[in-house]
Amino acid sequence: MTPALLKVQGLRVAFGDKEVVHGIDFDIAPGEKLALVGESGSGKTVTALSLLRLVQNADISGTARFEHDKAGAAARDLLSLPERTLRGIRGKEIAMIFQEPMTALNALYAVGDQIAEVLELHQGLSAQAAHEAAVQLLADTGIPEPARRARAFPHQLSGGQRQRAMIAMALACKPRLLLADEPTTALDVTVRGQILDLLADLQRQHGMAVLLITHDLNLVRRFADRVAVMENGHLVEHGPVATVFGAPRHPYTRRLIDSRPTRDVAPVPVDPAALPVVAASGLRVIYPVPRPGIKGWFTKGEFVAVQGADFRIAPGQTLGVVGESGSGKSTLALAALGLLKHQGQLDVAGRQWAAGGASDRGLRRLMQVVFQDPFSSLSPRMTVEQIVGEGLTVHAPELDVRARRARSLAALADVGLTEDQFPALLERYPHEFSGGQRQRLAIARALIVEPKLLVLDEPTSALDVTIQKQVLGLLQRLQRERGLSYLLITHDVEVIRAMAHQVIVMKDGAILESGPVGRVLDAPVHPYTQKLVAAAAT
Repeated sequence: MTPALLKVQGLRVAFGDKEVVHGIDFDIAPGEKLALVGESGSGKTVTALSLLRLVQNADISGTARFEHDKAGAAARDLLSLPERTLRGIRGKEIAMIFQEPMTALNALYAVGDQIAEVLELHQGLSAQAAHEAAVQLLADTGIPEPARRARAFPHQLSGGQRQRAMIAMALACKPRLLLADEPTTALDVTVRGQILDLLADLQRQHGMAVLLITHDLNLVRRFADRVAVMENGHLVEHGPVATVFGAPRHPYTRRLIDSRPTRDVAPVPVDPAALPVVAASGLRVIYPVPRPGIKGWFTKGEFVAVQGADFRIAPGQTLGVVGESGSGKSTLALAALGLLKHQGQLDVAGRQWAAGGASDRGLRRLMQVVFQDPFSSLSPRMTVEQIVGEGLTVHAPELDVRARRARSLAALADVGLTEDQFPALLERYPHEFSGGQRQRLAIARALIVEPKLLVLDEPTSALDVTIQKQVLGLLQRLQRERGLSYLLITHDVEVIRAMAHQVIVMKDGAILESGPVGRVLDAPVHPYTQKLVAAAAT
C-alpha cells in the first residue's frame, strides 16, 4: 500500500476545559481527495487549522505525521515541530484556501502582490520574477486579463475571481497537500462548478492531495475519493464516497444525506382580478458611472442594472428570482422595497412608492426583508428584545413596553424560539445563538409588524444543509398559516424548486425566462436556464 502523505492519530483540540475535537484518526494518501463533512460546530475547520497550528489559544494533542519531501527521511509530526520549521511548511508544502476570500485577502494590497509575496518568501524569487509568476498563476486559474487583475485590489474582483486568486496563492509553491475550507460556499452554482473543475484539474496536474472541508454533499459526490463525517468533534463514519453515500451506517450521516430541501407549499389559485401584493411593469434601475476621457468631466455614463422587468406576486405566492452574482436580482429586490430609484411602474398593494419619509411608512410595514447573513444583519449591541421589537416602535408606537414585549415573545414563539429553550431570551445578544437560530431571529423581526410580503435575500445560503431544511420548513409553514407572499432571491436552484410557485431567471439585468417553477426548471427553454439547472444537478 502507498504510505500516507498525512497520518493523523488521536487529534484532540480543546479551548480551556472544553474539548471540541475528541481524539480523531484519519489519513490522506499522496494525490488523494478526502472530504471532511459536517455541520457548523462539528469541528471540521478547527481540525484543518490545527494541522498547521493556526488556532489561537487552543490546546492541541495527538500526532499529525507528514511525509518528508526527502527520500528516506522520517515523517515529521506537525503538532510538535518548532514554529520556525512549521513556518517553512505553511504555504510551501501544505497550503490552505480559506472560506471567505474577501476577509482572507489583505484589502490594502493588490492580489498580484499578495501572490508574489509567497513566492519571494518560500522560493527566493526576485520581485520582478515573483510578479511575472503571479500573473501566470492567475492566468492558470482562468482569470481573464491576468496582468490587469494582478494590479487589482480584492474589492475590485468578483467573488469567483477572488476565490481563483486565493487558489493561485495557495498553489504558488506547488504544495503536496491542499487544505480547502468551504472553497465554493459563497459562489453561484455555475461558478461553483468552474472552481471545482479548476481544483480537480490543478490537483491532477500537480499530483497534490486535497483535504476538502465542506457541508455541501453534492460537491463531495462530484469531487472526493473518500469522505469522513464529523459530528460534535467525533469522527462518526468514513470510507469511499460511493459506499458512505450509498449505504450510510451512522444516523447522523443518514440525516445529512436526507437534508435536501423538500417542497411543501400549497398551490395558489389563479385569479387575474385579485390585487397583487407587488406588480412591476417595465421596471428599470440605472446607476450613473464615470465616462472615460474628457467627456467624463461633464457627463456621466449609465449602467442598466435591471432592464425592463415585468412580474407580479399574488397573495400567498412565492416568486423565485434566480441568477448568478451580478445578474440584477438583488437590485430588483431593493427596487421592490423602495430603496432604489427606478423607472417604470411598480405597485405595492395598489400603491406606489413616494419620495420617502412618512408617506412610505405604510408600505414599509407591508414589505419586510430577511437578509443573507444573519450575523451581520443583526446588531451585536442590541438585545433580542430590541432587535425584534424595533419595528413596533416605528409602526405601532401606541403600544407600551409590556405590549411590545408580549408581541416580541409571540413572534419569537412563531419561529420556534421560546424562553423554555433559552432562559432570559429577550435579554440575550445575537452572538449567543447559532446561525440557524439567528436567522429565526431575523424572520421574527420581519414578522412582528405583520407584513404581507417578505423579501428573502439568499436566506439559507450561509446555513448548513440540515439547518437550511429547518428554515425552509419554517418559511413554508408561515406562508400556509399567514398567507404570506415571498420574493425569494437565490442562486440555489434546489431552494427555488422547493419554495417557489413562479420563477424568473435573470442575467445581466434582463429576465431571460419566466413562468411556473415546474415548467421553467423541468423544461427550460433558454440556454442560460439550461446551464443553471445542469450545474445544480451535478
